[in-house]
Amino acid sequence: MIPATGTQEGAAAYPGLDAWRSLPISQQPDWQDGPGLDAALTELSSAPPLVFAGEVDQLRTRLAAAAQGNAFVLQGGDCAETFAGMTADRISARVRTILQMAVVLTYGASLPVVKMGRMAGQFAKPRSSNEETRHGVTLPAYRGDMVNGYDFTEASRRHDPARLIRAYHNAASTLNLVRAFTQGGFADLRAVHDWNRGFAAHPAHVRYESTVAQIDRALKFMAACGADFDALRGVEFFASHEALVLEYERVLTRIDSRSRLPYDTSAHFVWIGERTRDLDGAHVDFLSRVRNPIGVKLGPGTAPDDVLGLIDRLDPEREPGRLTFITRMGAGLIRDRLPDLVRTVTDSGATVLWITDPMHGNTVTSPNGYKTRNFDDVVDEVRGFFEVHRELGTVPGGLHVEMTGDDVAECLGGSDRIDQEAFLTRYESVCDPRLNHQQSLELAFLVAESLAGN
Repeated sequence: MIPATGTQEGAAAYPGLDAWRSLPISQQPDWQDGPGLDAALTELSSAPPLVFAGEVDQLRTRLAAAAQGNAFVLQGGDCAETFAGMTADRISARVRTILQMAVVLTYGASLPVVKMGRMAGQFAKPRSSNEETRHGVTLPAYRGDMVNGYDFTEASRRHDPARLIRAYHNAASTLNLVRAFTQGGFADLRAVHDWNRGFAAHPAHVRYESTVAQIDRALKFMAACGADFDALRGVEFFASHEALVLEYERVLTRIDSRSRLPYDTSAHFVWIGERTRDLDGAHVDFLSRVRNPIGVKLGPGTAPDDVLGLIDRLDPEREPGRLTFITRMGAGLIRDRLPDLVRTVTDSGATVLWITDPMHGNTVTSPNGYKTRNFDDVVDEVRGFFEVHRELGTVPGGLHVEMTGDDVAECLGGSDRIDQEAFLTRYESVCDPRLNHQQSLELAFLVAESLAGN
């Protein structure tokens, strides 16, 4: 696709794009080297866009369809991407798992699935504390590889603006691989059997193979009828991340040469977190001014007036596909807290896309000290999300999960019954626990059943 975006210099003159600098801002790095930050931003200001305005517009159209119940969004990937984890094998495993989940959802619910990765930019994380103490030593908290390192040393934990450049190049490499995988034959629907190779015969994989056998029979029938399968060779795949470090998002904002409007070209879809959705804050202001589809995380403390204010700030024109609310209430609260928010939005006349994030509200600490989530709690929150929308006659539009294509042990439970002892050898996350490959597939089957019965 030919880029339809202009230069960062054009964005510099666009009215209001820098208004966020004078507003309250939270969860930002403490860049200790001013000249270093200036040098990094200068280099990035002339870097090519990571995504193109035309792709962003296409995603907005897809999300509008999901908000109307004519598609379903699957958004998944790492809690926090690491530079070391940007290998071809790990990226392909993650993409493959999302494709498998999408096949299960599409076949089980007879709905198109919009595929978005939490990847190619998910290098920064908000933290509840600015510092971390171990054995009497206090250092800055790890805020993601875009900001500092995970190793607990003074040098590693220093906030280093040169990491912004590394984040950009790692994102570019990831996007190159993702485009190759999804457009070069890797994602061909006729290869769905191959996506399961190399995995043990766990219940989720056995069930997946059964689904694939049915798809295979349908494809053979269509081939016998003379169907053209060129459209099955590749799939659309969009990149997303939390727009946390605003200097990075701002420097990658470009003016579209067609519309003369600003696009954040760091990703197709960007979201605002629960900790940074202050209506009068910098994050809401900046993202209100770019043309990307925008997501907002809503926790259990969200008030109805909060969602109305977010709609007015982020989607004043009530544009289909513009605004997504990603709910993260917790399994014990989803059925109690979500209905008022959904009713409020419905009564306002706005059309937003509702997505469930069943991960972040269900985080606990295991007896042996690991941050974890119980798979049953994750499933229960998803079920609660569908129950609320079914009762209100509204659209449950998507699923947002932290997951990996690897055989890690970070979330308890699932049909393979991951227990805390497995954490000692298979816990790899540097931040929050993720569903492994099998748990991700299990969840996809459960969601497909909910969609089919919705």
